Amino acid sequence: MHKYTGQERFLLAADCIIFGFDGANIKLLLIHRGLEPMKDHWSLMGGFVQKNETPDEAANRVLEDLTGLKNVYMEQLHVFGAPDRDPVERTLSIAYFALIDIHKYEKQLTHEHHAEWFELNELPELIFDHNEMVKMAKKQLRYKAALHPILFQLLPEKFTIPQLQALYEGIYQSKLDDRNFSRKLLSTGLLIKLPEKEKLSSKKGAFYYKLDQSNYLENFEAFLNFIPNPDRFFKD
Repeated sequence: MHKYTGQERFLLAADCIIFGFDGANIKLLLIHRGLEPMKDHWSLMGGFVQKNETPDEAANRVLEDLTGLKNVYMEQLHVFGAPDRDPVERTLSIAYFALIDIHKYEKQLTHEHHAEWFELNELPELIFDHNEMVKMAKKQLRYKAALHPILFQLLPEKFTIPQLQALYEGIYQSKLDDRNFSRKLLSTGLLIKLPEKEKLSSKKGAFYYKLDQSNYLENFEAFLNFIPNPDRFFKD
């Protein structure tokens, strides 16, 4: 059996960036790092890829081991490979990210590693290059939200336009114009107005809507460029 002689060996890790929506705010899941260096500092969920597993399998194993979360669909984001990113040993990290409904997974969440949800504007300082990972994941999430209606997957079967607007504002961390947002949303023709109103938020109340599933898959292009010029939101 041939070997690649004379080549340096290094470690391969998988890090998981999990965004969640709780019905009002977009949050990021963090844990306390369990080993030195920087033990007990806030960290993304990460671990080393083993010889007998793929990076995707490692990411899912690491996420479940550290938080209890399983069956979370994660997308591969980027490979982080600065030579000095890990002070102990040369380590490449493949970063994965996902956006989930917090309430759907809250019963799975374990607290052995102090897993905790943080609002995006209240994030603590993270270890190594994890801040850079989060920054890139936020940018990718904003692009996806602008070009495809992924956020509808986080809403209940019936929802109000203000609820959906709060979700978009959480992703972009910016106030959107109420009238313009409502007009663009309704112009897609993919929402069905229901006769009932949600009256807890205001005296006047807001009508409930539901997604027209029969036309959604065929006509999701109606949502393309739903957020104009998304680059202007990528300041952080």
